[in-house]
Amino acid sequence: MAEENEDGQEKTEEPSQRKIEKAKEDGKVLSSKEMFVFTNISMGLVLMFAFFLVARQYLFEWADLFVFDSDTKLDDLYSIKSNYALWYYLKVSLLFGTPIFLVTLGTQIAVGGINFAPKAMSFKGSKLNPIKGFKNIISMKSLVELGKSILKVCLLMGTATYVIYLYLPTIIRISDGNLNSALETLKKLFPLLLIASLIALATIAAIDYFWQRYQHIESLKMTRQEQKDEFKQTEGSPEVKQKIRQKQMEASMASAAQRKSVENVSEATAIITNPTHFAVALKYIVGEPGAPEVVAMGRGNIAQEIISRGKEKNITVYRSPLLARALFFTSEIGKEISEKLYSAVAVALAYIYKIDKGELVDEPQIDIPEDLRFNENGKVMKDKD
Repeated sequence: MAEENEDGQEKTEEPSQRKIEKAKEDGKVLSSKEMFVFTNISMGLVLMFAFFLVARQYLFEWADLFVFDSDTKLDDLYSIKSNYALWYYLKVSLLFGTPIFLVTLGTQIAVGGINFAPKAMSFKGSKLNPIKGFKNIISMKSLVELGKSILKVCLLMGTATYVIYLYLPTIIRISDGNLNSALETLKKLFPLLLIASLIALATIAAIDYFWQRYQHIESLKMTRQEQKDEFKQTEGSPEVKQKIRQKQMEASMASAAQRKSVENVSEATAIITNPTHFAVALKYIVGEPGAPEVVAMGRGNIAQEIISRGKEKNITVYRSPLLARALFFTSEIGKEISEKLYSAVAVALAYIYKIDKGELVDEPQIDIPEDLRFNENGKVMKDKD
């Protein structure tokens, strides 16, 4: 049966790479206690047999600790022997400790990899929860650990019993022989017992590894809702992505329309500019019904091209930053201007009409509604702007 989360949803989906990485950050990596037991005992036996090869040398060094020179003062003797004992202890510790450490490290690398997780070392109050602790005692995991312990005892005792059973006739006859024959029998029996025990430990280690691997993957499995939430966090909400794509498409289409509208500049009556960042070409024929129409508009390079085309056609270019931005952000090419800008555009066109006739008039003050006072990013400006 699949594991459930706190909301009662079954964790049926395989863990994502992000979930695995997050688990590593929390210190959750695959590990097998029985694998450590097997590899460390194996290395311990190797070191024990290797020690017999150098035992003579180390025993002589150890015996030197108890050799005293009558000519040496007692205080000096204590210092010399203490330093010698410390060096002897360090040498033996390194000789035996280093291989054990390397085997332990290698075992973890082979099983689940090395991972340094500061989060795992932080204090968690939930670990002191007695109710949760009691649940852990009677959990499935604790029952499995109990089963492994029973299996370990049965396998070790079973293999040892089997080896002894094979040699039982020889063991029974030990009392009939001399000491040398007894030692010879034990010399043959002892390695077999060790090998049998190692085979039993290897079997237990293999079982534990596959069980821990299964448990580790099961603990990282996700519900479908968790998968959806993670996808939203990493890839973004589908709804938001759809809106972004829609806006990008609209911006692309608007840009294409603005570039195409440059061909219509020759129809314009006047061009309102920012002076260089924005340009809006307006068409208005006195006496005809309807409001002024936007025949071309653009920003940046397109604005520059509209201005350039307008000058080539002797169309008046009028500088009014607020009006140019208001027209740009509220108008569409081929359509009339916003009703809110009728008054402002009327003032601007009246001024342009007069200067086109050669009249000398003062530049008017053009009032733009506060909600149409845009900055260059299309956002309504505040008073301080």
